[in-house]
Amino acid sequence: MYEPIRTKSVHSTMAGTASDFPHRSREEELDIQLAGHLAALLAVTDELRGLSPSADLETAAERLAGEVSRLRGGHTPARAVPTAAGDPSALHQRAHTLAGRALVVAASRADTSAAILAAERMDAHTAALADPQELSAAH
Repeated sequence: MYEPIRTKSVHSTMAGTASDFPHRSREEELDIQLAGHLAALLAVTDELRGLSPSADLETAAERLAGEVSRLRGGHTPARAVPTAAGDPSALHQRAHTLAGRALVVAASRADTSAAILAAERMDAHTAALADPQELSAAH
């Protein structure tokens, strides 16, 4: 009824077989994932800087850029050009979510500096969402 498989599986799990594709360690995969979450958080932070510039957001952006650069082997992350358009509440919510994801990955790979930064950013965005005057002042 079914035609038999004629080619070797690309998902070979046999021990001792050489494969033609590169493998990354779990730590390398977590580094890539963490750098991605922090880079996305940096982009949202840059957008927030365009809406309501502040020393806190400037410092956060520099720290995030430093962490992404460290995780990417010294490569400087791309930066978003801040614009004066957007919904601050939605951006703070997105930043909070991204910081939470970064925190989970940082904790998984035992990266204390990234975990602390992510937790601080979560707190900052929670505070911004809780203070409606701060959000309305950004318009």
